[in-house]
This record gives sequence, C-alpha cells and structure tokens, in this order.
Amino acid sequence: MNSFHRWYCRTDHWRRTVEERLLPWALRDAELGADVLELGPGPGLTTDVLARRVPRLTALEIDATLATALRRRHGGPVRVVEGDATAMPFPDASFSGAVAFTMLHHVPSPAAQDRLLGEVRRVLRPGGLFAGSDSTTSFLFRLAHFRDTMQLVDPDGFAERLARAGFRDPEVRTGRGAFRFRAWR
Repeated sequence: MNSFHRWYCRTDHWRRTVEERLLPWALRDAELGADVLELGPGPGLTTDVLARRVPRLTALEIDATLATALRRRHGGPVRVVEGDATAMPFPDASFSGAVAFTMLHHVPSPAAQDRLLGEVRRVLRPGGLFAGSDSTTSFLFRLAHFRDTMQLVDPDGFAERLARAGFRDPEVRTGRGAFRFRAWR
C-alpha cells in the first residue's frame, strides 16, 4: 500500500465507514461460526469490529510491519499470523468462517486471487462461510491507489470464480462503490 493509502486506512473517517456501513452491509445475516479467519486486515480497523463479534479470530497479514502492529494492539484476543493468503500456513478445515474486506484488489493478479480463493476453501470446514467485500472503480479510488497494487475484481464474474474454486451457492451483490460476496464450502 502507498503512504496515502496506509494513512487513510487508519483515519477516524474510515473507522466510522467500517463500523457503520461496510461491515454491517457485508455481514448482514452472515453466520461465521466460532473460529473465524480474516484475510489481509492491514491496520486492523475491520479486525477491531470482528473481534467484538466472533469468539475466536485469526488475522492473516502479509505485511510484517502491519502484522506486528496489529499483534501489539490486540494482545491475546486476536491471533495474528504473518503470511500469504495464496499459500496459507493453516491445516485443511481449520476455520468455521473466513472474511476479506477491501483487500482482494491488493492481490497482484487474477491468478493469485484465484489461488487465494482456493486456499480459503481449503482452510474452511465443510459448510463454512466465506464473506466479504471489495471496491469497484472510481476516479478517487484509482487516485488513492497511485503507485499501489490495484488489481480490481470484476463483481460480474466473481460468483463464477468462487464456483470454480469449489465454493457452492456464491452470491455477489453490488452497492455504491463496492460489492459484497458470500459463498459456502
């Protein structure tokens, strides 16, 4: 993430957006179970909300600096693991649910995104839910990602990609500037 993006993802404005709009919309009526995996939490504003919502939360973050800061901030309640979501360091069927919020576009290629989807399916227990959201494009979104990794996910084809990864009943809904998704193992 570029420096502007790192700064913005820590602001009170983004915190309010996450708490009041993004997570309530993305997780409305979602049953994640008791042992949830969060992919790519970055500075962890989504982690803060999820930690209050689920009994056990594991956050997988590829950036060592962000993982260390998140580990320091959450102490013991959240298990923070530094690692790559395209090759997860977890055994098969480890989690009851998995979530990814506004991070898929930071995975550098469609092939890598598809590996991530396959890994999520692998680490979910049978019947486990994968849910989340990502952004759609706009001028401001592109500007915020100047010299940043930005491989947008097409919401129109995402349900098919989830199905190809082995998920069942994929659902994708678009909203203002974003889309949300759900699929089950």
